[in-house]
Amino acid sequence: MKNLVFVLSVFVIVSLNACDNNSGKISTDVVRNNKTANGEVGQGDLPVITFEETEHDFGKIIQGEKVSYSFKFTNTGKSALLISRVSTSCGCTVSSYPKVPVQPGQTEYVEATFDSKHKKGFQNKSITIMANTQPNKTVIRIKGQVVLPQNN
Repeated sequence: MKNLVFVLSVFVIVSLNACDNNSGKISTDVVRNNKTANGEVGQGDLPVITFEETEHDFGKIIQGEKVSYSFKFTNTGKSALLISRVSTSCGCTVSSYPKVPVQPGQTEYVEATFDSKHKKGFQNKSITIMANTQPNKTVIRIKGQVVLPQNN
């Protein structure tokens, strides 16, 4: 009986994993850097994500406003840059980023949107970019002072 439960449990786990569909996306969580998988490529041949600025201050934001900023970056490396995931420090920031490889010398943007609804005071949010770079994580930040709207 114990063996039957074990076999069924393994079957369910394998079946659930097989149903996980990533729509053909390559994840750098598994393959840290596709150019170095075989160990034959030197650091100089890797993609490099270079941001024009890594922090943006919105200044004063009236509570309830949504503000956005596009962080400009260039692949200054020698191979295609692939961003696999962008995560934020809270649910109040939403990012858009290129879903296709960024070729060497090409410039793109990571957009961050901050919704100040139900927020107040100083806000400092981080956006972590996972890519096939070395290191594979790059952190950029948005910040601002959320103030209450003035009554007229």
